[in-house]
Formats: sequence, structure tokens, C-alpha cells
Amino acid sequence: MKSTRKWLAMVSLAIAGTVAACSPQAAEQVPEPTSAAPSTHAESGLEVIPVTVTTDSGAHVFMSEVADTREAQARGLMFRTEMGADEGMIFPYEPAQQLGFWMRNTVLPLDIIFIGPDNLILNIAEGVPYNESSVYSDGPAIGVLELNQGRAEELGIGPGDMVEW
Repeated sequence: MKSTRKWLAMVSLAIAGTVAACSPQAAEQVPEPTSAAPSTHAESGLEVIPVTVTTDSGAHVFMSEVADTREAQARGLMFRTEMGADEGMIFPYEPAQQLGFWMRNTVLPLDIIFIGPDNLILNIAEGVPYNESSVYSDGPAIGVLELNQGRAEELGIGPGDMVEW
């Protein structure tokens, strides 16, 4: 009985030593955990996602705030005084519908890009600061991407280009 206990103790120590010896190596092989939490915009608190516009000359990615609630869509970019060149705001809609946007309390001049059900740009309207007259989509739309005014022209973005988010 004594020899069996001694043998079990030795086996236990051997196993513990093997596990301890393997642990640092195993830890090195385990990838560091990454944050799966979506990023949010510091000012609006909205989720920020990449929105890719593909033109004949290539793709351009805009880090865009997602206005996916009635409240967020009603507020849009009102009262904002700055937005980066590669930033925007995406307004998703389901189902596709005729859309109209105005610029009440919106300080920034904007390109208002209407996106059709096929994810192709229908038309781009000029968002004039504080203008309360609506600009409209040229047909049923599933989304609107707002960018700094002139950015679409600068990048060669126009009707027929693909928008993905």
C-alpha cells in the first residue's frame, strides 16, 4: 500500500511538472484576445463602421457613424462643426423608399449620397448648411451616406458606383 501511494505521488509530481513545463509554451501560442466591441464615435455615441465606395478607379473606405434609429436619423449631423475627410454618416433604411433630407441645424456643407436597393449610388445632392428645403433620392433608396461637401467629386464618386457597409 505504501509503495502504491509513493508511486501515485511520483506520477502526480511528474504530471504536474509536465503541465508546468508546457504552460509557458502553450501561453505563447494562444493569440492575444481582441476587442470585439464595436467602436463608437466620441461625440455622437453612435457605432462607427467602415463604408466602402467602389468607383472605376478603386475603392475608398469612410469610417462612418451608423444612424440606424429614428432618433439618430432625425439628428444626423446637426450642430456638428467638423468631420474628418475620411469620415461620414450612413443612414440605412429598410425597405427601400423615396427619401428626402434637409439641413436644419446642420453647420457642415455635405454631399448627400442616395443609395439604391442594388447598393449603387442613385444620385448625389448638395447639402447646404441650415437649408430647410429637402433634397430627394432619384428613386427608392436603402441608404444615404453623408460626406463633407466636395469629397465625392474629389474622389470621383458618382451615380452608379457601389456602396457597401
